[in-house]
Amino acid sequence: MSDDPTITGDGRQSLAAEYVLGVLDAGQRRAAERRLTEDPAFAAEVAFWEERLGGLANEVTPVPPPERLWGRIDAALAPTRRPANLWTSLWFWRWSAAASAALAAASLAVVYVAVAPSRAPLVATLDASGRTGFLATVESGRRAITIIPASLTNVDQRALELWLIAPGDQPRSLGLIEAGRPVRITVPADLAGRVTANAALAVSLEPQGGSPTGAPTGPVIASGALTNL
Repeated sequence: MSDDPTITGDGRQSLAAEYVLGVLDAGQRRAAERRLTEDPAFAAEVAFWEERLGGLANEVTPVPPPERLWGRIDAALAPTRRPANLWTSLWFWRWSAAASAALAAASLAVVYVAVAPSRAPLVATLDASGRTGFLATVESGRRAITIIPASLTNVDQRALELWLIAPGDQPRSLGLIEAGRPVRITVPADLAGRVTANAALAVSLEPQGGSPTGAPTGPVIASGALTNL
């Protein structure tokens, strides 16, 4: 996750992606929102990510939040509530609606955390040669991972394979992914317990069909640690 909202270059790309995904903390998000009004390049980067990830929202099945969550939101907003108008309504729905599949997943994860904080969702930024190569979100139950290509990758007719690396364990294959579109991967039951904030994800180049040995055989082109949302 980005710690400094004033970063530039490739860091600006990562910050914009994290802003669109909704994984910044409250202070980082406020700083990013201020930067949107002051930094046209950052605003353009955010617009790029919203457009790139926006269509993914159609792939997310809507899940209605529990009534008690709306009660908590209403109570939290009560001290600062202003008279309702169109702008207030648009702001609220922009804040609460998914701008992308990953953002929708993160929003649903917040609902889930309110019910079961011990199973907080996980996210990862997989860096590739100093830039963001992939973004990953892990569902609260640890049984599915959505991985999103953040930049174009020339795979040269080879396959991209995703690996889970738990502390003290060898890399475990999670399956093949694609360079040009998001992929949702089901985590095998025997690996779900290893998907924790202490683990990492990595992507390697493999022969068509995947690694023939059950371990990475080609170069690792992107990797990143899983962190709690």
